[in-house]
Amino acid sequence: MSLYQNNELRIYNSMNGEKEVFQSITEGRIGMYVCGPTVYSNVHLGNCRTFISFDMIFRYLKHLGYKVRYVRNITDAGHLTDDADQGEDKISKKARLEKIEPMEVVQQYTIDFHTVMKQFNAFPPSIEPTATGHIVEQIEIIKTIIDNGYAYEKNGSIYFDVVKFNKDHHYGKLSGRNLEDMMANSRELAAQSDKSNPADFALWKKASPEHIMRWPSPWGDGFPGWHLECTVMSSKYLGETFDIHGGGMDLKFPHHECEIAQGEAAHGHSPVNYWMHANMLTLNGQKMSKSTGNSILPVELFTGDNDFMQKAFSPSVVRFFMMQAHYRSILDFSNDAILAAEKGFNRLTEAMKLMNQLPISKTSSVDVASWKSKCYAAMNDDFNTPILVAELFDAVKMIHTINDGNATITKEDLDDLSTGMNAFFYDILGLQNAQEETGGSLNKGLDGAMKLIIDLRATARANKDWSTSDKIRDELAAAGIALKDGVDGTSYSVE
Repeated sequence: MSLYQNNELRIYNSMNGEKEVFQSITEGRIGMYVCGPTVYSNVHLGNCRTFISFDMIFRYLKHLGYKVRYVRNITDAGHLTDDADQGEDKISKKARLEKIEPMEVVQQYTIDFHTVMKQFNAFPPSIEPTATGHIVEQIEIIKTIIDNGYAYEKNGSIYFDVVKFNKDHHYGKLSGRNLEDMMANSRELAAQSDKSNPADFALWKKASPEHIMRWPSPWGDGFPGWHLECTVMSSKYLGETFDIHGGGMDLKFPHHECEIAQGEAAHGHSPVNYWMHANMLTLNGQKMSKSTGNSILPVELFTGDNDFMQKAFSPSVVRFFMMQAHYRSILDFSNDAILAAEKGFNRLTEAMKLMNQLPISKTSSVDVASWKSKCYAAMNDDFNTPILVAELFDAVKMIHTINDGNATITKEDLDDLSTGMNAFFYDILGLQNAQEETGGSLNKGLDGAMKLIIDLRATARANKDWSTSDKIRDELAAAGIALKDGVDGTSYSVE
């Protein structure tokens, strides 16, 4: 029996603003689509939080025994500079400024994205389709939407008729918006004069003579609207209706609202059962923004080459910091917060090493089964990672209590504790210890250095040179390394 059959998973559905018991369309299988990056610049930390959140979700669904097809697209065309229906394609603009081919821009920043995701120990998706690889399918779905009466052509561009669609369906149901209010608050710009209504959005845009990225279509040379690719690729690889659609909170409107409209206009029914949205990441209490200078790239965090943090932080510490907040909550990134996360991360990793050395008893005075049940309850409650992290720290206390001789554990319970800790720490939260991140070289070097220091201190203690012994202990403590003297000798931990 798979774990999912014994675990009632509840997911917060953005469509109705409530937690719902999850039920997959097909028994034991899940289709999940997440909006991927637009590859015209280095992926920023805020976007990374979204992808790390859905990596955690992907990991937990797999852990429960589901067979998950995870589709995350690469937007390499059709995303305009104002994220609406005017302006210049972001990739074309970058290519023009740097005097290179658009696909060179795409290649450079797709590689950067994959590199950063690998550093964060994120699983690759099952399928990673591109917008430019599905131009034919996008043209075909436009034809269907036109045939169904929900789109029109004007001067070589195709627009989705929101007003007509809203007569038969509900445009705005995901974001809770009312079309009449949207129309009243819209002002028609000159570039939008081809539209029948200000709320209409582009399915296909006619390419101006200077536009670099362009494809032939029944309506002339042009390029697809931003929203269309996700409707096409999700339905192609997951079906006309699939289980989960995810993305950042900022995509709820207009992007995801338009996806719903396109799917219903083309197929006649809702495309998604559960809509999930990850919240934003702020920096020192302010929105991250390149224009204001209040932004930081992942590589700048890993190397320490930035003006915000006092030192470098490993990808797993950054990932652990993100896991300490619920994916739907706003998370503020600051020097003090990441330092605290690093300290907690080190406590966890040291306890997991200590766990392998715990003494075995004939009886247990600790309740491992109850602890494990609480961990699953946290994850089953809309992937509540901060509660899970709190449960992991309860296990840390348990481990130290046993090690200090104030509690006992049987071999069977210790095996269960070890299996649970490894599953939640490594497999579900996706964390790594320093040894894994550096191929073992960092821990190996530190272990060697600490063995020498511990031996020197042991010699000083044997010679009753207490001042040298205390100096070694105190200076290591000041550097964040704690020594612990026990019956089996002296061990160390990084605080």
